[in-house]
Amino acid sequence: MRIAIASDHRGYEMKQELKKYLKNQNYEVLDLGTTSKEPVDYPKYGILLGETIKEKKADLGIAICGTGIGISIACNKVKGIICAKVSNKKEARLAKEHNHANIIALSGEMSKFKTKQIIKTYLTSKENKQEKYIKRINQIKEYENG
Repeated sequence: MRIAIASDHRGYEMKQELKKYLKNQNYEVLDLGTTSKEPVDYPKYGILLGETIKEKKADLGIAICGTGIGISIACNKVKGIICAKVSNKKEARLAKEHNHANIIALSGEMSKFKTKQIIKTYLTSKENKQEKYIKRINQIKEYENG
């Protein structure tokens, strides 16, 4: 599985840590930047990540900024993206199972241990195909497609 990962400067250190973790778990990792702790604007990286997932250059995405909120908003502006800002394992699991999130957004300020647990939960959870979840996701897609 190929995972795309992007961050702004406040998420840079966490991104570097997660790249190592993901590679050790035998995931292919596509790093979309940023490349340092120099200040950058998160929308650039959120939109790039969204476009990467939309174009199927990676299977799933991980977005990181200071809170995870701003970059999640940017990701969600890309048509076809369902990005969930998550803060714990339960939210990560439900984002995948119930909402079929193709990107999760995280705070770069969480502990590395907790973040890795969240990532593992998200990546190993499966999309729930029950009719009620599909119906809700389709309602969002119908609105998105006008």
